[in-house]
Amino acid sequence: MLDAKGVFCSLYTDRGSHDWHTPVAGGKVDKRHPTQFGRAMAQLGIEMIPAYSPEARGRAERAFRTHQDRLVKELAAAGITDMARANAYLRQHYRPAFNAEFARPAREAGSAFVACPEAGRLDEILCEQHERRVGHDNCVRFQRRVLQIPPDRYRCHYVKATVTVLQHPNGGLTIRHGPRELARYDRRGKLLKEAHQAAA
Repeated sequence: MLDAKGVFCSLYTDRGSHDWHTPVAGGKVDKRHPTQFGRAMAQLGIEMIPAYSPEARGRAERAFRTHQDRLVKELAAAGITDMARANAYLRQHYRPAFNAEFARPAREAGSAFVACPEAGRLDEILCEQHERRVGHDNCVRFQRRVLQIPPDRYRCHYVKATVTVLQHPNGGLTIRHGPRELARYDRRGKLLKEAHQAAA
């Protein structure tokens, strides 16, 4: 949606753990330590607004319950039991029908979306990012996988360097050192030589 419609200015959310860190249950959110989702929104320039009022939280909970009840029944009625078909059903049937029933026209013409300045970098923003320190063997340990950093023309090795491991939605991994991509790996941690050669 971001690359097609653009970026919106703000996002009003509940205080779920995927949106915010909340040090004390029921207390204020910690805006200084964003979640992975909060970090991605900040990189895109989208302001996140936490919901504190019972009314706002109630509206969100009612919407969740409606979708959870209705969608599960529709998927079962359609005989859908796998993720790929469920996502296709959401795009092709459920969302259009739900919007046709409940959407209301805007008061003003036009769009509040603006062109996404990071459209070419969404793959590296809309993912999980984790800092790691490169070991003495020029490898990065990440979730029981050992990622060997291949040779490149910039440095002899990256031992003791701090790098960022990007974990993409498809399970693939990327290692970056500052703005430079060092290597890409499949979900098992196998180096994708084609991606590394293209990056180098």
